[in-house]
Amino acid sequence: MRITRGFESRRTAGRGCVVAIGNFDGLHLGHQAIVARLLARGRDAGLPAAVLTFEPHPREYFAPDAAPARLMRLRDKAAALAARGVAELRVLRFGAELAGWEGAAFIDRILDRAMGAEAVVIGDEFRFGRGRAGDVALLRREGAARGFAVEAVPQCLVGGQRVSSGRVREALAAGRLDAAAALLGRPYRMNGRVVRGLGLGRGLGFATANMRLHRRVSPVDGIFAVRVHGAGVSAWPGVASVGTRPTVGGGEKLLEVHLFDYDGDLYGRRLDVDFVARLRDELRFRDLAQLTEQMHRDARRARELLDA
Repeated sequence: MRITRGFESRRTAGRGCVVAIGNFDGLHLGHQAIVARLLARGRDAGLPAAVLTFEPHPREYFAPDAAPARLMRLRDKAAALAARGVAELRVLRFGAELAGWEGAAFIDRILDRAMGAEAVVIGDEFRFGRGRAGDVALLRREGAARGFAVEAVPQCLVGGQRVSSGRVREALAAGRLDAAAALLGRPYRMNGRVVRGLGLGRGLGFATANMRLHRRVSPVDGIFAVRVHGAGVSAWPGVASVGTRPTVGGGEKLLEVHLFDYDGDLYGRRLDVDFVARLRDELRFRDLAQLTEQMHRDARRARELLDA
């Protein structure tokens, strides 16, 4: 996948592209439907498929203290889109300049002049431009004048309600991982590179692979039954914590994963962690003995849920 930042023109390549626009946080079933239509139009036209997204998320710019938890980091989004066959990811920095553009200016400067769009695919409720005044109707009018087609993909419904990143966040925050998986079409996943910790877990008989979250706000917190992929393992059962370790003094919020019956060296390796079931909240225990006792209970429950 080619990743481009800013307003650089791709017309030097001598051809246009088909473009899907959105934040695509989580790449849920609704996003997947848009990407599927993007790829189909690209194949029909013999043109590369490109996704146009924004960094940071517009809500992080307008209300940083109330910004939603990110379901995906940018690198995860890029990897997921590339795996589906998207050829280009265009990342626009969302700030005062972009927020102030009228919808027509966005179409002219980005879709037409910078990207050479020959078709644009969006969700049917997509809004853009200053004050979110731009809509599908504006895109179609401008597209007709500039020579690109516009396809609005109907909303995707699960349980009679529209699939959205917000619904995924709500399900994760409530510990309803099965509901989140139904919206995503897969278990919710976080990943990262294993870093060295204090070694406390190993001393308690629960060696953990520790990963930084690289998020301002985590979409999940607590103790979970998980399956781990990467570093030579696939769907390996385990138990994980997302939290600050209050019993041992707290600190940076981390994802810590204990892989059952595994004794390999994972330092420096990248792991994907699929969240299967939430076991409980993170708690502060009076001492390490009480913490260890609870960890054994968590592990037994996770093994039961994972049939491990």
